Amino acid sequence: MSDRRTFIQKAFGLGAGVFAPPRLFAYSQNGSSLRNHSKLPGPAFNMPVVTADIGDLPYTMGGNTKVFHLIAEVVKQQISPLKTIDAWGFNGSAPGPTIQVNQGDRVRVVFDNHLPEPTSMHWHGFEDTIENDGMPGISQDAVKPGGRSVYEFNIHQEGTYFYHSHMAMQEMAGMLGAFIMHPREPYKPHCDKDFLIHLQEYAVLPNNTVPNTMNMEFNWLVFNGKAGPATTPLIVRLGNRVRIRFVNLGMDHHPVHLHGHTFYTTGTEGGRIPEAGWWPGNTVLVGVAQARDIEFVANNPGDWMIHCHLPHHMMNQMSSNVGKMTRIAGMPAGADMNTGMGMLQGTPGAPMGEDYGPALGRGLGGVGNASDAETTNGPLSRKKAMDAMPGMQHDMGAMQMNQMGPDDVAKDANNVPNFPQDAYMEGPMMTMDEIVDRPENFGLRAGWSGYMQGMMTFVRVLPPERYDEVISRMKHAKRPNDPYAAILESA
Repeated sequence: MSDRRTFIQKAFGLGAGVFAPPRLFAYSQNGSSLRNHSKLPGPAFNMPVVTADIGDLPYTMGGNTKVFHLIAEVVKQQISPLKTIDAWGFNGSAPGPTIQVNQGDRVRVVFDNHLPEPTSMHWHGFEDTIENDGMPGISQDAVKPGGRSVYEFNIHQEGTYFYHSHMAMQEMAGMLGAFIMHPREPYKPHCDKDFLIHLQEYAVLPNNTVPNTMNMEFNWLVFNGKAGPATTPLIVRLGNRVRIRFVNLGMDHHPVHLHGHTFYTTGTEGGRIPEAGWWPGNTVLVGVAQARDIEFVANNPGDWMIHCHLPHHMMNQMSSNVGKMTRIAGMPAGADMNTGMGMLQGTPGAPMGEDYGPALGRGLGGVGNASDAETTNGPLSRKKAMDAMPGMQHDMGAMQMNQMGPDDVAKDANNVPNFPQDAYMEGPMMTMDEIVDRPENFGLRAGWSGYMQGMMTFVRVLPPERYDEVISRMKHAKRPNDPYAAILESA
């Protein structure tokens, strides 16, 4: 173990101090977790933060200064197996890569603007000079297309911070990244795993790839730039003490809920909370422009969901233009909530063909919401829909449609108030286990992907043998720039 810790400290330049045991909590007879202030002697160190699906921004040394090169650019971001959007991000991804430094470091960020318009970088939560604040027209000139700006910091803070464009609509196009300041003296008690999850939302019309940055309703909700089931699970060993950091830069607040465990909220975008101020829970509200750190002992084995608990944020493609509702017994969809709840009206008279229909759901930007217009996503009848997809009637490949069968819908379902109440893919709609297959998913129950959408992923608390098997598969994959590299090297 000491060799593994030495490797991590050298590889990532993370500090060492006084050791505290990996368990913060003692276990009572009924399995609940209580505070435990016991300490044991030995070395401690800051675990590198894992930002699944994103990874870190590398640095070089310029004398005693850590030098990072950050590029703002248009990126192709695959948020789901069947959905790629044109986002704005950094160094090839949205969110951008995580920057990790130590308290006491001297840091230089060389920022290049490859966007088609001016921008600037704000360092959210930093206590630094006004020259480095990144406010265009206030602390600096905006960085023009093809231009460069250099920011330099003496890191005296510690905690979970982030960087982002300070142009509002650019923020909504994806321009966000984490900036972790590891403490000079490692936090006590020691965490065996340290993860970061970005919370973002996009409004993207069907058959389109460009987010509507002015919209107030969102149909793609993502963790680290991915919507479930494309999100990568967080892999922990049974008994590990775990920290998860959440960063939210968007238009919505997110109450993030963890199944199967009670955690303590231990940090904010202002840094570490003194231990006397920690509070227990299983849901933490992460407001816009906020960061929240939670910590817990993973003492309950299983594949535990972690997700935003706002119901609409547990879905993908929430749009009146997406297609038929998942429960065939209900009315078809074709317009927005405001116009779709009554009788169709038209001039002269309401159309009655199968390509028209009342609707349930939300529109995006007012496109395709007229109740007397054909639905923009094609025919509503099953026959026409299947005729429009030649070759897919019987063979969906790795995807399996989960339309409700006769045993899933009661015979009198249409006479029951509130049925159907889908929002198109509230589902289950489609399983795609094979498409999203990765080592971190090994051993999940068959069909799991049909129930994972929006802001959802797993914290997989694995017994030793299963944990070792999953880690072995992750190592064997030999993925370049693997966000899990620190964990894999130390395992």
